[in-house]
Amino acid sequence: MHHVMVRGIEKRKIVDDGRDGQAFVGRLGEVARATGTAIYAWSLMSNHAHILLRSGSQGLPTFMRRLLTGYAMDYNRRHRRHGHLFQNRYKSIICEEDPYVRGLVRYIHLNPLRAGLVKDLKELDRYRWCGHSVLLGRVKCEWQDRSFVLGWFGRRESKAVAEYRQYVEQGVPLGRRPELVGGGLVRSLGGWSAVKSRRQKGERVISDERVLGDGEFVARVLEEAEERIRHQLPSEQRMHEAMTLVERVCKDRDISREELGSGSRRGPVAQARALLAERLVRELGIA
Repeated sequence: MHHVMVRGIEKRKIVDDGRDGQAFVGRLGEVARATGTAIYAWSLMSNHAHILLRSGSQGLPTFMRRLLTGYAMDYNRRHRRHGHLFQNRYKSIICEEDPYVRGLVRYIHLNPLRAGLVKDLKELDRYRWCGHSVLLGRVKCEWQDRSFVLGWFGRRESKAVAEYRQYVEQGVPLGRRPELVGGGLVRSLGGWSAVKSRRQKGERVISDERVLGDGEFVARVLEEAEERIRHQLPSEQRMHEAMTLVERVCKDRDISREELGSGSRRGPVAQARALLAERLVRELGIA
């Protein structure tokens, strides 16, 4: 589960009007369906957006690339502008499900109220640019996984909706909740008091800014990531074969290794790079 945050470059707007909002939300739904991504909560603001999701088989990078690149192209064309729309890379926090899913859904859905885009909770209940109104059944978004979220609040839909609405109302006085927008030791444990308590007991807790969860969860996520990286790295044999291929192509095209890696755009050099890229992937599986 990921809490994803995207922001406009230099804090500029990413939506100017309802047409932009519909384009962003529509693309969010289309890409979610196409990639098998489950969307649990979302809120679209004037210059940033929050999404709580579970990535599909194609992974989070593919989902985000299709969402942001496609929307940015449409936005630039619609507003006759050029250049980047979003600030650097999106921010993504891997989240432990059981302790955080309810709090994250509430935090994300209260963003429009905290930002003053709606005046009160009743207005938020009908606000179309946020998944809160979808959970209440006021707005239809078939691609949002409504049943998963409501399942955390009750078995019967009517009771779950009522419990969810009450839970959101109780969160209004809590403010910005910085512990839900990033990982790290303090945030994962819930504050400095919990950190001090653990230290006094001599307990060590693994933490990482990219992960929101307890020590065991963080350790498991990091271990799985390292294992994936080990599998992706080419073996010594494949690296030897790759270097042999590079040497052969350079010799055939009468160019040096230094020129190949220099960034030169000379015809034979560019052709050699293209040929190597294709053969390294096709023959050796090195991307």
